[in-house]
Amino acid sequence: MTINVGVIGAGGRMGLEVCKAVDADPGLSLVAAIDPGVAGKPVVRTADLFDASFLYSDNLSALVDSGCEVSIDFTHLDISKGNAEFCAENGINAVIGTSGFTEADIAKLETLFKNSNCLVAPNFGITAVLLKHLCTIAAPFFDTAEIIELHHDGKKDAPSGTAMDLAISMAAASSEWAQDPTEVENIPGSRGAKGAGDIPIHAVRMRGMTAHQEVIFGTEGQTMTLRQDSYNRESFMPGVVLAANKISEHPGVTVGLQSYLGI
Repeated sequence: MTINVGVIGAGGRMGLEVCKAVDADPGLSLVAAIDPGVAGKPVVRTADLFDASFLYSDNLSALVDSGCEVSIDFTHLDISKGNAEFCAENGINAVIGTSGFTEADIAKLETLFKNSNCLVAPNFGITAVLLKHLCTIAAPFFDTAEIIELHHDGKKDAPSGTAMDLAISMAAASSEWAQDPTEVENIPGSRGAKGAGDIPIHAVRMRGMTAHQEVIFGTEGQTMTLRQDSYNRESFMPGVVLAANKISEHPGVTVGLQSYLGI
């Protein structure tokens, strides 16, 4: 038996890839595609995978009407919060790929999701999840660390949710970071933003990039660089499909894909 899936933001660039990935997975069935910007049009822009009678919807009620069991949301933060509340109220498991959720937002989600489950993941790239895991292991062995995140020039926010999440995990793994020796910034901001643990985060926005994270660790006489690269949106789909298939096994609210990978 397949799992009924609805995609919110289905007409966007990530949404289109999610629709294709869901439709291609034997364990999943795409039953709703929601995007007000293309509502009423056939869901055929994703590829020649869908019947012409399958139309985009402009209303979340399509999730309920279609018997959706799992929603996948790649919209904007303010919209995603409302979508999550709707899913919680209607007992629908929610996979959320929108970045920007704060600790207070997560705490609110935990009060809402009592009859269904929720996953909030800053990154669905398997290599990004592994990078976080490896950085957490490495952190206690180094005195200094800096994060460089590189994204396409269409990304609206900086630094990325993935980079901020990396800093949080590294700061939790070690509090023994050397102080930044910089006394004068000749150009304000040249040392980057300060993430958790005052770990510097540098954001690059450049044409030709998709999503890339690099962490440089340093201690006396040696450095180590860990990096992951996502070259296209398809690279995130194995993580999205995994989440849709496994969310029923993870009660309540989960932050990050790592527990779904067993790490």
